[in-house]
Amino acid sequence: MQIARRLLTKMARRFVAGDNAEQALGAVERLNRSGIRATLDILGENVREQDDAKRYVEGYRDLLQQIHARQADANVSIKLTMLGLDIDTELCRDNLLRVIEAAERTGNFVRIDMEGSAYTQRTLDLFYQVFEQHREVGAVIQSALRRSAGDIAELVRRGARVRLCKGAYKEPPELAFTRKSEVCASFDRLAETLLREGRYPAIATHDDGRIRHALACAERHGIGKERFELQMLYGLRARTMQRLASEGYNTRIYVPFGTHWLPYFVRRLRERKENVFFVLQNLFR
Repeated sequence: MQIARRLLTKMARRFVAGDNAEQALGAVERLNRSGIRATLDILGENVREQDDAKRYVEGYRDLLQQIHARQADANVSIKLTMLGLDIDTELCRDNLLRVIEAAERTGNFVRIDMEGSAYTQRTLDLFYQVFEQHREVGAVIQSALRRSAGDIAELVRRGARVRLCKGAYKEPPELAFTRKSEVCASFDRLAETLLREGRYPAIATHDDGRIRHALACAERHGIGKERFELQMLYGLRARTMQRLASEGYNTRIYVPFGTHWLPYFVRRLRERKENVFFVLQNLFR
């Protein structure tokens, strides 16, 4: 069992920047030197104890201070179940506000991650509550969900910043598109809406077809490179991101770190068959 865990830990290093903030900030500084920004994410989700949620709040407050002190070009991303959404909604909201207020003091931005569909409405409800008073907070929408066009229309109407991704959670067919072609078509439609009508959207994908579609849409509608951002995950498509950055696009890498990496790692393997091949190749070296 210990050998298997050590092997998994080694493989997860492709997607996780380290166990602690110091290691993650080192990765951020390397990205910054290449002209790429970052989003830092402390790994963890589905907290069941208030004390654990409090520790994550303090972890993010400290992280924001470190970003500021080191003048790193990075913001933060956070899951609401990490802040106690499974315990109590008001507890979660209060914890979220403590992180947001720390970000405001350091001139930073907080992205609220989207989790599985069981949390979609609750996440958006809390986002709308805090967004009324705190504008430097953003949301995430998954193109795999059938409801996402309506959610994006509302977010655009309110002037919120949206990160669009495909979605890595396994969902029932009544809630989500099941064919890759449907998910991609939804992504393209939503990306066009965000590019034409949104406030500095983030187009988050490793799919060359989706990137080409988004960039063609921007060019067709005269949308300047400064009006949107392209995002990818740490450990994937590094050369592509470097090329896009060299071409003058705003680029950002999602950089997760921490010891609670297993759920995140499993989602990365499920997401792309290339990730599974990478792991298997390294296991048998």
